[in-house]
Amino acid sequence: MNFLAALGKYLMMMSPYLLVGLFIAGIIHVYLNVEKVKKYINNGTIGDIVKASLFGIPLPLCSCSVIPSAVTLRKAGVKNGPTSSFLISTPETGVDSIMVTYGLMDLPMTIFRPLAAFISATVAGIFQRLFNDFEFIEETTEKKSCCHKKKIPPGEADEGNKFREIFRFGYFELLEDIVNWLFVGIIVGACIDYFIPVDMFANFNGTAAKLIILVAGIPMYVCASATTPIAAALVLKGLSPGSALLFLLVGPATNISNILVLQKYIGRKGVIINILSISFVSLLISYLVDFFYFSQNLNPVFKASQDHHHHGGTDYMGITAAVIFCFLMLRALYNVHIGKRIK
Repeated sequence: MNFLAALGKYLMMMSPYLLVGLFIAGIIHVYLNVEKVKKYINNGTIGDIVKASLFGIPLPLCSCSVIPSAVTLRKAGVKNGPTSSFLISTPETGVDSIMVTYGLMDLPMTIFRPLAAFISATVAGIFQRLFNDFEFIEETTEKKSCCHKKKIPPGEADEGNKFREIFRFGYFELLEDIVNWLFVGIIVGACIDYFIPVDMFANFNGTAAKLIILVAGIPMYVCASATTPIAAALVLKGLSPGSALLFLLVGPATNISNILVLQKYIGRKGVIINILSISFVSLLISYLVDFFYFSQNLNPVFKASQDHHHHGGTDYMGITAAVIFCFLMLRALYNVHIGKRIK
């Protein structure tokens, strides 16, 4: 297998699930927005914290583009606890990354990923409620998100345009938001698959290795979908499923930019609580996931290792989806890097 074959394999496996995930993301964008979320989490109770964590799981916002949504919640009077829960669970996973996880990995990891996001977000929210009494004071100026667009989920589209808005957001706006890191993730995943020797990371699964992943992941900015092909490729080279899940959680959960911005809205103590909650909960869950796989004698060889031809035939659905997705991805890259300059 040459590099182009490895790249094609990843595209054929990811594309059908990613296209479905982007479509569902469009539906969520149209029917679930910050204004609706705010109605259910406005009191700051434990129940509100749990609901905020649940609301954040399917939303397709990265760790940077979720900031305007969190700011909207804070300005509306939502407490530190629910805001932090929403702020953590939203970028750690989304309907698009969940679909890609199932496409490249397996069902247990597809379940563990949103479950871990929910637990880490809920724990952080509870600690915020118990130990952080920071009060946000409204100012006239607002720091912008570090993404190329301000990503606050708008209100519902007009009745006659909802279907068009689903496609527009999922396949154009959202894809443009994540395309840079998604493109990098696919290329890096294929490079690891092709160039890195088998079992290279077999010994990179102890506590020290997990701590390295943790420390490196906290300041890094990468979207949830982009981490998935990289994590899948690393497992094929010997990384444990728990260590891979740790990478999937801490990479998208936060980055140095939103750490600096969020001090204004939840306070320095609030930022520290979030980072510590993400770190300890993700680390603990990574050990539990490793224990689950090995105690159940599950072979942590994900779908990315499998031959993508079925019984000697050709996967026409995978090829068709890959062609469509490549066209959409190239269009998004063009709009982000060239189209804006022309305008």
